[in-house]
Amino acid sequence: MTTTAGTCSALSLAAGEPLAGTAARADAFLLVEVRGGWQREALDGLEGDGAAAVRAWLEATPRSKVLLVRRPGRRTAELAAFVVHAATDPPTIRRFGFGGHDDLLAADLGRGGEPVAGPIVLVCGHGRRDACCARLGRPLYDALREELEPDSLWLSSHQGGHRFAPNLLWLPEGLAFGRVEPESAAALVDELRHGRLPLDRFRGRTTLPPEAQAAEIAARAGAGAVGVGDVELVSAEGGRVRLALPAGEVDVVVEVRPGRVQPQSCGAPAERLDRLVVTSIMP
Repeated sequence: MTTTAGTCSALSLAAGEPLAGTAARADAFLLVEVRGGWQREALDGLEGDGAAAVRAWLEATPRSKVLLVRRPGRRTAELAAFVVHAATDPPTIRRFGFGGHDDLLAADLGRGGEPVAGPIVLVCGHGRRDACCARLGRPLYDALREELEPDSLWLSSHQGGHRFAPNLLWLPEGLAFGRVEPESAAALVDELRHGRLPLDRFRGRTTLPPEAQAAEIAARAGAGAVGVGDVELVSAEGGRVRLALPAGEVDVVVEVRPGRVQPQSCGAPAERLDRLVVTSIMP
């Protein structure tokens, strides 16, 4: 991967910081199309009734996240919004069309919208939040333009984890990937389209707590479980995680250990970042 020395992504890569267990938690997402540049705090770009609609949805939707999205060159009169529920069975996506952000207040974001099959693939390109996301995210986005339908691929605001850029989020399942090189992006998308979950760049499911994310990745690797739906969370309490695999249930012990001192994002002070280590997997 091409990185610039001294950036948060280069320092994380050089430190060998593991990806497992680093996906930002969210069971539901509201994606709002906002064209042009985004502010550092992306939601500051929404005002009036549009901002009120977003706040109301966040308050009414447990463990939820709002992401701004855009597609360079898109010039349609209609803007788009999507409500994604990643934790439901099955996960769902609903699409809304509107003329201006104030129209969001009148939309039934809880139940309305047009169901769409997906996937929606988000590449973090929020340069004002962190330079690594713009510098590394845009080449990844460009590499995927030939692989996905236009309405399936978007640049997004901050997904969480600048230092793992370029970051990719696969919806509606809430599968987060980091350090995705443009040259490997097509293969990753092809695997996911066929219901297979590659582990080499997998950060975890947004619907699981960090320890369970790390446990799933380790259990999959040990059992050779490659299907997206092959692993289900049974319970998670502290560092003890029970998972259901095709061959039966396993108990996974995950420990939090201190990692190296490094910045979480470009320009931030260095700090010691914890990392998750799987110490045992038992039937």
